[in-house]
Amino acid sequence: MRHASFPPIAGPDTRLLILGSLPGAASLAAGRYYAHPRNQFWTLVGDAVGRPLATLDYPARIAALQAAGIGLWDVIADAARHGSLDAAIRAPAPNDLRAFVGTLPALRTIAFNGATAARIGIAQLGEAAGRFRLLRLPSSSPAHAVPIAAKQAAWRAISP
Repeated sequence: MRHASFPPIAGPDTRLLILGSLPGAASLAAGRYYAHPRNQFWTLVGDAVGRPLATLDYPARIAALQAAGIGLWDVIADAARHGSLDAAIRAPAPNDLRAFVGTLPALRTIAFNGATAARIGIAQLGEAAGRFRLLRLPSSSPAHAVPIAAKQAAWRAISP
């Protein structure tokens, strides 16, 4: 079964774009980014921007991200996958990152949520990657079993 990514959340004021690999099963079922209750994304980003995003409802989380100049998308447009693990992704079709980042005039930094997103995303960006500060962040996924304090230290690199 193929799964598709969500539309990007970004606009002309986006200064930082966070790219994941492909939404997991819980996110796909909920129709929203980082919906798995054990995914630490909202806690990590909230800590970095100084707002308790994990305590907000989804529309308020997105509004807070946009107010902070942060956008979201995925490096994979669609792929076959059983479950939610990146290791189970098969036959991925890429999102057109190179074209997309060209539509974001304020973009300065691209952060990758996890190793798979970084590997695929940097390859997709090609020469365009040199125009941006690139951050390879530890995955916010519960499958990436690293203490949250270690993840927070790395994710603070996205602080304004």
